[in-house]
Amino acid sequence: MPLPTDEKVLETSNGLLSTFKGIFGPHPGFRPAHAKGRLLKGTFTPTAAAGALSKAQHFTSPSTPALARFSSGTGLPQLPDDNANGNPRGLAVRFELASQPRRVHTDIIAHSVPLFPGVTGEDALAFFRSLADGSVGDYVASHPVARRFVEAPKPFPESFATDAYYAIHAYKLVATDGKGTFVRYRWVPIAGVKHITPVEATARGGGYLFEGLPGLLEKGPISFKLVAQVAAEGDVTDDSSQLWPEDRELVELGTLSLDAEVPQDEDAAQQKTVIFDPIPRVEGVEPSADPLLDVRAALYLISGRERRAA
Repeated sequence: MPLPTDEKVLETSNGLLSTFKGIFGPHPGFRPAHAKGRLLKGTFTPTAAAGALSKAQHFTSPSTPALARFSSGTGLPQLPDDNANGNPRGLAVRFELASQPRRVHTDIIAHSVPLFPGVTGEDALAFFRSLADGSVGDYVASHPVARRFVEAPKPFPESFATDAYYAIHAYKLVATDGKGTFVRYRWVPIAGVKHITPVEATARGGGYLFEGLPGLLEKGPISFKLVAQVAAEGDVTDDSSQLWPEDRELVELGTLSLDAEVPQDEDAAQQKTVIFDPIPRVEGVEPSADPLLDVRAALYLISGRERRAA
């Protein structure tokens, strides 16, 4: 995972990191956003349709080991699960393609709303700076993209297993014959989407999501379908704020089955070292020209290096 060389990208990414620290405080060893999280292990099994769309290893192999991280929003590692600021929740999935002679993997990073508060890294930085200085009301009033994100419903999930998660960017799947297909990923829970009210979340307590994971796993794997929303001709692929109509074709790419938490004594160490990457960096899946991708990748790498050193 190389650091981008574009100075503007690096400036914006460092600005975001500093702003998050200003909002949430420094928490060495934790992520600056989605700081509270838990790692799980499982397997991804692709469909035949996935192999037809992409020659990527995780879409053509019978199955691939996976590492997943459920998380709550904010940069507060002790945020109670019944705090509304924890919404949207996150799901990052790593497809572990090889361990020898070197580690090879590719990731999908998603959260429980299909929106982001800016079109570019500079937009995102301006939004979060407005949160930091208290001018967010004025900022949102004059920036429609940020307003849509702020006003989008962000309900409490019944559990991490009953929310849908959206990778907001478009990616190009490349088939064996070279044909490219732009898609947006979403994780659809096999248990169904189920939300609860804030009152119900409070009644369940400040640990209901993370402390509820062992009980869920006792009943069986936590499973999701990976679904690709396929772009039609003319759909914008380099602007994550422009959602595609819901009548676009949906293709099921495979099933993620999470069957165990990473042991507690290993989880903390892995949380510090694992750096998820929004850029695929694998043959068969290519990033779009969305300008947010490089900014997010740089932010995750810069903050990840700090986390590892803490």
